Amino acid sequence: MKNILYLSYDGMTDPLGQSQVIPYLGGLRKKGYRIWLISFEKPAAYAENKVLIRNICMEAGIEWYPLRYTKKPAVISALFDIWQMKRMAAKICRKHTISLVHCRSYISSMTGVWIKKKYSIPFIFDMRGFWPDERVDGKLWDLNNPLYRQVYNFFKQREKLFLEQAAHTICLTYESEKEIHSWKHIQNNPVKITVIPCCADMDHFDPDRISDELKNEWRARLKIKDGERILSYVGSLGTWYMVEEMLDFFRIQLQSDTDIRFLFITLDRAENILEMVKIKGIDPEKIIIYAGSRNDMPALISLSDYAIFFIIPAYSKMASSPTKQAEIMRLGIPLICNDRIGDTSYVVDKYNAGIIIREFNTASYRNAIETLTKTVFDKKGIRQGALEFYNLETGIERYRQVYSEILSN
Repeated sequence: MKNILYLSYDGMTDPLGQSQVIPYLGGLRKKGYRIWLISFEKPAAYAENKVLIRNICMEAGIEWYPLRYTKKPAVISALFDIWQMKRMAAKICRKHTISLVHCRSYISSMTGVWIKKKYSIPFIFDMRGFWPDERVDGKLWDLNNPLYRQVYNFFKQREKLFLEQAAHTICLTYESEKEIHSWKHIQNNPVKITVIPCCADMDHFDPDRISDELKNEWRARLKIKDGERILSYVGSLGTWYMVEEMLDFFRIQLQSDTDIRFLFITLDRAENILEMVKIKGIDPEKIIIYAGSRNDMPALISLSDYAIFFIIPAYSKMASSPTKQAEIMRLGIPLICNDRIGDTSYVVDKYNAGIIIREFNTASYRNAIETLTKTVFDKKGIRQGALEFYNLETGIERYRQVYSEILSN
């Protein structure tokens, strides 16, 4: 049995870790790999979910080493966390015979490079997205600030190093794979890349497990009346999501469909959403906001007639794979989303899974709404698309193949 050290700067007690890390590692454990997992946990989420995650990891046979995530001061906190990660990783490498280090994103890959040099253990650069460019596109790093420009240049140099020194690179989209292969500054390009999108647990989101009785219970709890249709949004409303534009779409939709309501399934503050609703002149009675747990998500999403997400179409977003797309499609819900976001448009078009918005304006929204009213979407076809493109088991098998290739050399 080969021993794998998995490094994540994301926390397992956060929703992302629960949906996009632990299920994969549990699957790889079943395929014969022993997993040591280092993650960085935010104090509030850790206090709330540590027992749950520890039990899940124990049941899956994953050795979990949670470390405390530090946020401030900027830059210095990240350097401290990298030091923590290196220290724990070295301890595990000295105690156990680690064959491969799997690094989730850029911060973790800094430790991966260090371990390769110190212990001659190969590492995987699981890049997730174009992280330095995301920080700039999301206006988190202002390149007019000399400090942030220096930090950006540092991580772009490290990005080059990771791509050149990793035994294998994982990216989320075929669009980003093409982009990387076009970069002239990477030695020995094309590098070895495997595309694995953000997959979903197809069993967890299996529509056949959601009874009409359960749906009716949720409709009653959320006070959804008979005959009312639901447009939903799933997930956080942070840096990238265009809430105002989504509300504009809904406001125009209300003009022709007075029986539709907008359900936000999110942990974000309801007050912030309702403030924007007020600014847009939308009746707050048409808005439902619910903070659902992961176990609630399949039934909540299944209440939707349509689901929507608009993401800022910046350069870095060609490397993004929205997790919500897999989950929504698995439930057979048609999507309303914008183009220039990873492989999103390709998947929606291929499986006739919804409507692509190409311009954020009234005319575009009206055309899309008119198309929605005239189109009968094939729910089975949408579900089949999810099974083909976003199946967790397929993702796990692709990781296994990468592991096997590296470890057989």
